[in-house]
Amino acid sequence: MRDTIKRLRAAKGDEGFTLIELLVVVVIIGVLVAIAVPVYLNYRQGAADKSAQSDVRGAISTIEQYYTDNGNAYPTTPAGKQAASFNLGTATGTTSLVTLSDKTELTYVGTASSYKVCAHNTGGSGKVYFYDSTKGGSVSVPTPAVNIATCS
Repeated sequence: MRDTIKRLRAAKGDEGFTLIELLVVVVIIGVLVAIAVPVYLNYRQGAADKSAQSDVRGAISTIEQYYTDNGNAYPTTPAGKQAASFNLGTATGTTSLVTLSDKTELTYVGTASSYKVCAHNTGGSGKVYFYDSTKGGSVSVPTPAVNIATCS
């Protein structure tokens, strides 16, 4: 038995990794992580911004549906900053509910003939997306920036 073990040890030779080889692998992995983490965080911020922009578009659709169902008048409530979801009111027996993405804050300011909607996502880059029904067009990031609390 001892002879067999001696033969196996002698035949095996010198196998394995040296300390230098292991350190080189660790450094390479560290460089790859240092590159990947900031890119990943930028993608997350961009996705949060796009969710706020999408929520403004969804709110516009709901508001316009309310307008159609309620005798061509826009909802005047709820005014102010909203989170999670909010109810525009009941039009002809139908509830008009706007649902928001996680961490999105949306401000709605409406009169009987027009409205403004702006939103931003607290996990994003801080961009505020804005829509004014009197001007129409698409959802944009205005310059100068819009105050999210008053939507103006």
